[in-house]
Amino acid sequence: MRPIDHLLSIMATLRDPQRGCAWDREQTFATIAPYTVEEAYEVADAIDHGDMAALKDELGDLLFQVVFHAQMASEAQIFAFDDIARAIADKMIRRHPHVFGDADIRDAETQTVAWEATKADERAAKGHDSVLDGVARSLPPMTRALKLQSRAARVGFDWAEPADVLEKIAEEVAEIKYEIEIDAEHERLEDEMGDVLFACVNLARKLKIDPEIALKRANAKFDRRFRHVETELRAAGRAPEQASLEEMEALWVDAKLKERKGQ
Repeated sequence: MRPIDHLLSIMATLRDPQRGCAWDREQTFATIAPYTVEEAYEVADAIDHGDMAALKDELGDLLFQVVFHAQMASEAQIFAFDDIARAIADKMIRRHPHVFGDADIRDAETQTVAWEATKADERAAKGHDSVLDGVARSLPPMTRALKLQSRAARVGFDWAEPADVLEKIAEEVAEIKYEIEIDAEHERLEDEMGDVLFACVNLARKLKIDPEIALKRANAKFDRRFRHVETELRAAGRAPEQASLEEMEALWVDAKLKERKGQ
């Protein structure tokens, strides 16, 4: 038995009404979806750490999620695992006419344009009437913001230069500052904060920066520098809650200086 067939057989047994696992039998597409997303992030984390052994395991976990969804769909007589494989194979052939057909596409940039044009044709064939159709609502908010902006930009709804977006950010910051000053209700502040974040994503896009990667680096930087603050205070026999903000800020600046010097 091929490994994939063995895995499909295991999944079918786990869902078997008589001899399967009670937990597996109770699951639905909705209850499994969060696990599917989580496994995708764990794949990315293994790649980020360059851990190929972990990557193999995490890819297996992610494949199991696909098999789980396929089994539930098969039970409902909607589609089966082979239908998933067939659909993605057909899509890849359709979207690579320069590889599987006669189209002449010589570089990655031209391929990206052709890829997006093919996707647009596919959306139109499905009856979608908005350029924004197909941007999943379940995406992480920052990723969805980037995709929405990119889609709108394709039809000309876009800022001309990054400087224009900076002006928009300044405008949004002024608006939230005003809401803070008048002690606006939480929902209003949340709305204005969203506008600031959305504008920041737009600036990243115009600068050809992936905002997720930029924020990831900022998170790592904060983690690294704050740990330095904790380490220095611990060496002095103190905890962060026993230090003043000024003391911690001074140690934070020390961490920045050491990073610049490569220490």
